[in-house]
Amino acid sequence: MRITSDLFVSQLSRRLFIAGAFAAVVRRGADAAGAVFVVARSRDGALRLFGPAVQSLSGESGARRFMEEAASDEAALDARFQREARFDPDFWVIEIETDTPEDFIDIVEG
Repeated sequence: MRITSDLFVSQLSRRLFIAGAFAAVVRRGADAAGAVFVVARSRDGALRLFGPAVQSLSGESGARRFMEEAASDEAALDARFQREARFDPDFWVIEIETDTPEDFIDIVEG
């Protein structure tokens, strides 16, 4: 069974803060089942976007899995979220800042 999106985002934020990273909820979606996107910025300004993995990659554990999506700059990021809002307006966006953006995946799967 999967935890709610609200609880997942809260838990992720706390774990990132404990690990020394910064996290902020940029867009709040549906409490129970909204998709979660993570915008990871390194301290040098590089931008990466992680979105929900396709269901075939999620496995049977119910754990949330992420895969990297193309997002080269702010304009590409805005365009991606506009497309997502037309498809599913209940999504979440959490933005993190860390020295190594992959850290959040280790924290999620931790």
